[in-house]
Amino acid sequence: MPIRIIRSRNPLSDPVVTGLRETLRAGGPTAAGKAGGEKVAKAVRAIIRQVARGGDKALVRLVARFDKAAVTPRTLRVPPEAIRAATAAAEPKFLALARRVAANIRQYQERILIRAPVPLRRGGRELGVRYTPIGRVGVYVPGGRAAYPSTMLMTIVPAQVAGVREIALASPPTSNGEVNPLVLALAGELGITEVYRMGGAQAIAALALGTESIPAADKLVGPGNAFVTEAKRQLFGRVGIDSLAGPSEVLIVADDTARADWLAADMLAQVEHAPGSAILVTPSAKLAKAVAREIKRQLPSLSRAKAARVSLKAYSTIIVTPDLAGACEAANGFAPEHLQIITADDQGAAAMIRNAGAIFLGQDTPVALGDYHAGPSHVLPTGGTARFFGPLSCNDFLKASSVLRYDPAALAEDAADVIDFATREGLTAHAEAVRVRQRNT
Repeated sequence: MPIRIIRSRNPLSDPVVTGLRETLRAGGPTAAGKAGGEKVAKAVRAIIRQVARGGDKALVRLVARFDKAAVTPRTLRVPPEAIRAATAAAEPKFLALARRVAANIRQYQERILIRAPVPLRRGGRELGVRYTPIGRVGVYVPGGRAAYPSTMLMTIVPAQVAGVREIALASPPTSNGEVNPLVLALAGELGITEVYRMGGAQAIAALALGTESIPAADKLVGPGNAFVTEAKRQLFGRVGIDSLAGPSEVLIVADDTARADWLAADMLAQVEHAPGSAILVTPSAKLAKAVAREIKRQLPSLSRAKAARVSLKAYSTIIVTPDLAGACEAANGFAPEHLQIITADDQGAAAMIRNAGAIFLGQDTPVALGDYHAGPSHVLPTGGTARFFGPLSCNDFLKASSVLRYDPAALAEDAADVIDFATREGLTAHAEAVRVRQRNT
């Protein structure tokens, strides 16, 4: 069988299951060994230092070295007319599809957009919050066969809904110095006019730090390879980031009301990412065996069957638990990126879930709907980080500012408490900032 079946009364204490969970938390199949990780970190640190010191000149040297493309400081940015030409030349059917999906995303994001509540008024005190959009966002779009237009939609549209005014896009150029025409066409469709020919850690460094020709961004979003992820990690704090994404993963909680062939297809869809992880947790031993047989039957027909087989063997499993509650608790322990629930009582099972990036309820809601069309962003927490992170949304492009206003009477009422606290902490100037107002009223 290409996938193992584990029977356990307590999966989260089972050594095999625990080992798999920790592997995924450590970065899963994309995690380099210690030496490899140190090499990537060292190389990225050097790239960031070069861009910080050398600006445009260093950046074009790095683009020539790593992207294998000849650009100059003047040609780093794609001309607006080239973006318009790519949009005009794009397949109308693709642009129509992009518009439909963008509309779905926009409608959902507008629905969940945070709005400030009415301020709390307490005597002469007014206490509120103000939300303002981030000023400038950098979006990274991988090149080559990894140029996913769906991810452009899932990152750019939420930022636009939040009201971000400046969105700059970076994508690796081909050997002739051009950006993937699909990327340019979609950028034009979304109204993005600032596109740069640069990839890898050097692009992340330029977007984060700025150069003579590229203004620094306030936040960076978008997927990338190990060098891109490491650059985001090292620059976090200087700029905001969406996440340090690991390999894609799905965990399915199902009982014997689910169809084995559909579950197998859902699991294979995830390991098709290669690397990827697919886990089924079920109280039904009969279903577990049927799904394993279906995976074996369906696997050879995949175009990426060889790579999927590796992910199935190394990073996937079927876990049989004593009951549905145990299956849900196992799901909470993994805190998966995607969680599918296909049971006789989906809502009841969902009520037991505390940790998941996105929850797909019912047999007619495959993960692919969320990947491409439904509306919520498919940029989700991986590697167990759904314990403390959620999906990328319009609200991640907003900043909150507390707003406070006191009148003289309210200040007089609270002055003694403030002076007492400040004095106890030895911050006498804080206390004096209140006293001076009392003396002059």
